[in-house]
Parts: sequence; structure tokens; C-alpha cells
Amino acid sequence: MIRVDTHLHTVESGDAVTTVDQLADRVAACGLDVVCVTEHNHIAGYDLSRLIGARVVVGEEIRTRSGELIGLFLRERVPYVLPADEVVARIREQGGIVCAPHPYDPLRGGVGAELPSLCEAGLIDAVEVFNAKIADQSVNAAALATAREFGLPGTAGSDAHDPAGIGAAYLEMPDFDGPRDFLEALHSAVVHGEYRPHAPRF
Repeated sequence: MIRVDTHLHTVESGDAVTTVDQLADRVAACGLDVVCVTEHNHIAGYDLSRLIGARVVVGEEIRTRSGELIGLFLRERVPYVLPADEVVARIREQGGIVCAPHPYDPLRGGVGAELPSLCEAGLIDAVEVFNAKIADQSVNAAALATAREFGLPGTAGSDAHDPAGIGAAYLEMPDFDGPRDFLEALHSAVVHGEYRPHAPRF
């Protein structure tokens, strides 16, 4: 079993402060085996794995017309503000998978009430069922309920924008090799997480 933080950001996101060196330090301190680096409207353009001492899944948190979606296992950036179905098509053309992050959080730009229809249309592969930046756990619970309703696996991420947030939420799951194997392994994952707000900015 490995530990995977499925949603975090570095300085490349524009609104985060975590440097590569800080990410490496936190990965070691938290015992993470894999991190999904999901920058806002940007993907990592170099091999982070050798720099931080853990495997990196390259992802992107993409603003769509319906709200934010995450693409994982990407090779190319997906443009923002496209229709959700076009974003999903571009992710899947790369062999990636589609996750709905913080879907019901009113403080973030998730897909919200559109989540069930997106799931019904087969456009969502996984739902973020625990986001460590959400204080109201009924919001995470609602995401879990929708995932279960549609038989979709859940992810858990710190959504860290600062070093202290990294590892606040993660999955303990079987090891995987590639996106399809990852998606299958998610069905056996155990969620670990705690609420951890963003560090105050000065």
C-alpha cells in the first residue's frame, strides 16, 4: 500500500507558495509515495520526481464553463474556460482521467449542482470526496454520497497551496502503473484526512 496526495499546488499555480525544495521536505516528512501536482491552468514542464524523492502524477486543475475539473496523467496543458465535455475529451485523448475536485464547496469553483449530470453522462472518472481545505465536513460528505450514487471511486487531497498543508489528506491505496491501473486501485483506497486551512498570508 502506498500514500498518495491527489491534489496539491506549487508556486507554478500562481496562488501557491510551495517551492520544489519545500515540497521535497514535506513529502519526506509525511511519508508520501506519490503526489499529484495539479497546478491551476498549467502543468509541470519538467521531471519533479527526481527532485522531490517521490513519484509525481502530472495533473492540471482546469477552469471549465461548468466549474473546475482535474485532469491527471497529462502530457499537455488543457486550455481553460472551455465547455466541460471538451475539457474531458482533451484529457482522455491523452489517456488521462477526470476528477471533480471540491464539487460542492461554495468557496471554490467546483462543478456544484452539475456534478450528477456530468457523472450520468460518463464525464467523471473519480470524485474528490475529501478536501483538506473544507471546514464543513457535510460538503465532503455530499461529494462522497454522489460518488457512491454513481459507483465512482473517491480521491482525497490536501489542496495544499503552502508547505504546511501538504499531506493533510491522502489515500492509502494499492500501488499502480499508469492511469487505468490508478483508477482501478482507487476502488480499494482508504481516505485519511483532516481539515487544515491555508496558512495566513502577510
